[in-house]
Amino acid sequence: MCGLATFTAALRAALANGGGPVGGGSGAVVRLLDTAQSPSSDATVVGDLVAGDPAGPLRAARLLERNDVVVLQHEYGVYGGPDGDQVLQLLAALSVPAIVVMHTVLSSPTARQKAVLEDVARLADAVVTMTETARGRLANGYTVDMSKVSVIPHGAPPVRVNHSPLLRSSRPTVLTWGLIGPGKGIEWGIQAMASLTDLRPNYIVAGQTHPKVLLHEGEAYRDRLREQVRALGLAGTVTIDGQYRHPTALAELVDSADIVLLPYDSTDQVTSGVLIEAVAALKPVVATSFPHAIELLGGGAGILVPQQDPAAMAAALRDLITHREMTAGMTKVAVASAPELMWPAVAGRYRQLADGLIRARVAA
Repeated sequence: MCGLATFTAALRAALANGGGPVGGGSGAVVRLLDTAQSPSSDATVVGDLVAGDPAGPLRAARLLERNDVVVLQHEYGVYGGPDGDQVLQLLAALSVPAIVVMHTVLSSPTARQKAVLEDVARLADAVVTMTETARGRLANGYTVDMSKVSVIPHGAPPVRVNHSPLLRSSRPTVLTWGLIGPGKGIEWGIQAMASLTDLRPNYIVAGQTHPKVLLHEGEAYRDRLREQVRALGLAGTVTIDGQYRHPTALAELVDSADIVLLPYDSTDQVTSGVLIEAVAALKPVVATSFPHAIELLGGGAGILVPQQDPAAMAAALRDLITHREMTAGMTKVAVASAPELMWPAVAGRYRQLADGLIRARVAA
């Protein structure tokens, strides 16, 4: 399951747990697919939108508007047409209010990417960004009616928080998880572990290869990581774990970690679900300075390091492992922000936004 699908499933479940689908509709879901697939076994999935299918947008609109409000996920790579402009046909065909969740807001878009995003915002009744950084990019780099724009965080599942002190065993556990592929920076995290052998860390890299990466290059990136581990003599330190974990099992894995490491290469990423989940789980975080990390960790919930700098990663990890007062301070900061990051709180904000659109439509 990709990050977009995971987000959608979690948001829908949180809305349903809060008292049924927004506005009393059916809670129908339309899957976004690259190619046609067998019908979903999930009863909430009422149809598919296959990228490039000329009749797909209108068909999807008819299915979605069985609800009182549509929550549409926008990412450039999931809709057909140049820069995913097929999404515009879908939005234009809807007869009910639409909330568009923007998962990516580029700081340096092409002219076409900029035009598509501006048209998406124009056709939407409400726009959601998940960070202030993304909202600022919209305001400063795009022509958008900012009165439509709300900032609602990504959302994190409830987790069993382990309040035991750092180093519950003689070996600190450092965790990186999520869909794996080039750009995740795992190679820099592995290199950092080579400088920490005296502390005997246990570094777990958990997650399947991203579906698009798997389609185009198979497991080549994962194979390179395993070869790096072998070459550095870190077989007893680094675990490359490719199994898929359901939410409960993933929560248990996160709970078992002492520190979360996000060594991403990107300097442009405005949303990271993994980062949100790590902070919500009250885990000390070491992350590269991508925009969402700068925003969320700037208050003291983690340590920021430069991209592609294993020495800086190693130094930050060493500080956290050897200075427990640092982790206690980070936990205190995370405790203050965690409640508003949980899915029930996030779903409540979507519900409030949706209810406002419904009332406005009825009044008109």
